Amino acid sequence: MYGKRPVGVKASLCTPRLSSTKSRHYSPSEARHGIGRSIVSGLKWTNEKYERFLQRRFPRFYMLYHTFMRGFRLLFQDGKEVRRIVARMLSEKIEHQNLPYRDMEKIRQVRRDLIKAIPLVIISIPPFANYLVFVLMYLYPRQLLIRHFWTPQQLVEFQGLYHTKRAQHHWAIVKGLESTSTSVQDSRLKSRLVELCSKVRSGVHPVVSDVHAVRTLFSGPPLGINRMYADQKRHLCALLFLTPRLPSFWIGRRLNSHAFELMQLDRAIVRLGLHQLNDAELREACYVRGLNPDRLSAGQCREWLTQWLQFSTHLKETMLFGLVLKYMQYEKI
Repeated sequence: MYGKRPVGVKASLCTPRLSSTKSRHYSPSEARHGIGRSIVSGLKWTNEKYERFLQRRFPRFYMLYHTFMRGFRLLFQDGKEVRRIVARMLSEKIEHQNLPYRDMEKIRQVRRDLIKAIPLVIISIPPFANYLVFVLMYLYPRQLLIRHFWTPQQLVEFQGLYHTKRAQHHWAIVKGLESTSTSVQDSRLKSRLVELCSKVRSGVHPVVSDVHAVRTLFSGPPLGINRMYADQKRHLCALLFLTPRLPSFWIGRRLNSHAFELMQLDRAIVRLGLHQLNDAELREACYVRGLNPDRLSAGQCREWLTQWLQFSTHLKETMLFGLVLKYMQYEKI
């Protein structure tokens, strides 16, 4: 090819002019990216068309479909966020109790969601069982689905229902405290405990000093977690959304673990600053700690949570009296 030019053939035919003829070259990676973008664009267009069809012809089914798709996106985002938090904990050697409040709360909520989702995953394992799962999810959304797959109306409705169920245990808990007060040896502590229970039964919200006055009764006998009767522990489990259908010793361990987790969250809020929480975070924090915020203003929720923090942040890890604040609600028992 580098020898003499063929006779009768012009040089222009042997040496193409790059200036007049431009050829476009694609690398394999660019071609793959182009095909991938085309496929994603096509799928997006098809999905949008399908959603418009459902919204026009089957509006109720579209609402269910939209809620499920949004739920999967939120669940995927939460999974990525927890993965980022755990990676940061490992790389920077951060202990769980030293995490910022929002990171700590995110891990707590995702862990509870995954525990609730385990039975549904087990049911869907057999072949063709996914059809049964869809029917069950449609019929029993509160029992089987996690909050990501609830509509905003269902979220308010289900939280109100859960709070109504746990409020049914308030009377039994206060009655148990009153009956246990007879075994208190210190007459001063005994009278203060009886007075505190009378306030709660009459609908009066006790101040922090009232609760502080009897806190030592809950670090040992007769009202320490490990000294309570099994029925009292089961009533406490109902307030904390823990299953009471476990052996008594196991329930005590779970109550201790949950109370310690709440104390860590409280201290993380103090580090962050209560004023940094938005209204949604404020209401969620109150709900987790036993207060139904639906009928309360943001100012009332902030006031209640302020009193809670004033008490719980001064507790020792072995003094789990923070649980008793679960009974001190704005509503009458």
